[in-house]
Amino acid sequence: MEALTKDIWVFVETNEDGTAKNVGLELLTPGRVIAQKQGGRLVAVVIGSKVEPAVEAANAYGADKILVVDSEEYVAYSTDAYQAALVALVEKYGPTSMMIGATNNGRDLGPRVSCRLKTGLTADCTGIDIDEESGKVAWTRPTFGGNLMATILCPNTYPQIGTVRPGVFKKGEQGEPKAEVVKEDIHFDPADIRTQVLEIIRDLDGEGVDLENAEVIVSGGRGVGGPEGFGAIRLLADALGGVVGASRAAVDAGWIAHAHQVGQTGKTVGPKIYVACGISGAIQHVAGMSGSDIVIAINKDGDAPIFDIADYGVVGNLFEVIPVLVDEIKKANA
Repeated sequence: MEALTKDIWVFVETNEDGTAKNVGLELLTPGRVIAQKQGGRLVAVVIGSKVEPAVEAANAYGADKILVVDSEEYVAYSTDAYQAALVALVEKYGPTSMMIGATNNGRDLGPRVSCRLKTGLTADCTGIDIDEESGKVAWTRPTFGGNLMATILCPNTYPQIGTVRPGVFKKGEQGEPKAEVVKEDIHFDPADIRTQVLEIIRDLDGEGVDLENAEVIVSGGRGVGGPEGFGAIRLLADALGGVVGASRAAVDAGWIAHAHQVGQTGKTVGPKIYVACGISGAIQHVAGMSGSDIVIAINKDGDAPIFDIADYGVVGNLFEVIPVLVDEIKKANA
């Protein structure tokens, strides 16, 4: 389809309680930059049930316009329902580009929408800008196992769509609500919904792990030696008021649940403090945590690549270093 406007859309995914997932609010930050360069508006799209909290959040974080589809039909994510609603909105309003968070649902929704609209999609992006020569959106994503960064254009079809990893961008400052809020009634025949959510089974080992929103993350890698080694990691994380992360090597070895994984095939994070314990610093892991404000590395190998990006480094056995750190932290907080 042809773009009817120069607007850039951000799909603001919602939680079961109608609040906004952070990634949608994060994407309003680069969305503002792209909207200004395109000469269009920044439009947030909110689909769900009882989503007023998400609408208020999108308004506070700078959306110019908010399209809202609010109905009990959307209380649980459904591929058929959500893609039908989003496609209907796109066909009505004609944005030039759209960003979707690369969550589990976003990675499912984005390709379905692009297929229905007969346009392209760039998945798992870590950067977005405008290509000066063509004026098209330039989507940047890791490729070849994270060893190269590719910049991709979709020059012939609209909207230009990309899924963007959570944690890549920071949420902007909240301001005075100014958005035009437009409510759309989009319904569907229940017979068209081919799947139903019968039961939600939580990953108990990974339950409560919120890496994307954590201000402090303490991660363990191959150097922890086994699942019992994460006991020390948890002690330090608890002392710092943070959460436990892990490298792919530790997850693949079965030492900790995948919900804790940081990196190319895990979560992209941007905490204030990231402590890497027994992690060598492979590029695939660094790709997921390079946005951290402060990086602290603990590794007995003084030549480990992680020290090249660390702000502070301790060369030593993590099982000797961590207890000392925990004691000092407790003394400082006493």
